[in-house]
Amino acid sequence: MSALTSQPPIIYRDFHPDDAAGVNAVAMEAFKQYESNYNNWSEFSVGLTAAAGLANIGEMVVAVQNQRIVGSVTYVAPDLDRRHARAFYFEPHWAVMRMLVVDPAARGQGIGHALAQACIACAKRDQVAVLALHTSTMMTVAQPMYTRMGFNLAKELKPIGGVAYGLYTLNLV
Repeated sequence: MSALTSQPPIIYRDFHPDDAAGVNAVAMEAFKQYESNYNNWSEFSVGLTAAAGLANIGEMVVAVQNQRIVGSVTYVAPDLDRRHARAFYFEPHWAVMRMLVVDPAARGQGIGHALAQACIACAKRDQVAVLALHTSTMMTVAQPMYTRMGFNLAKELKPIGGVAYGLYTLNLV
C-alpha cells in the first residue's frame, strides 16, 4: 500500500510588488509549450517576461503554493486605461480578464478555474454586464474551461504572432 500524497494548500491573494519575478516566470513557463506555434516567439516572449506589469492597469490575483507563485490573472475594470489590455479588442464598457497563467507543474488542481472565478467575482462586484477575454484554441485546457464557464466566442481575431485567437465574452446580466 502506498502512502497518500496531498498537494499543499493554494492561497489566492492580491498581487504584491515582490511577486513580479514569480508572475513573470510563471507566464513564461505557461506559454513555453506554445513556442513553436508563434512565428515571432522572441518578440512575443518579451511581453511574457513583463506580465506582472498588468498589475499597473488592473487587479492582479496570484495563486501561491509552498510560498511560490503558481498562477496569476488580471482583472481590468471597464473604462480604465487599457493601453496594455489590448483595448482594440474590447468594448470600453466591458471588464477584461487578462493573462490567466498557471505553472505547468501545478496544473490539474483547479487553479485556473479559481483565478477565472476571481475575475467573474470582480466583474459582478463592479456590476459589469460583460466580462471578456481573448484566447486560442491551441490552449487545449484554458479555452474549453472558459467555454464550460459560459464564455462564448464573440468573434475571431487577427492572429497574434501567427496564432489564431478568438474574443470570448461572458454575459453577467
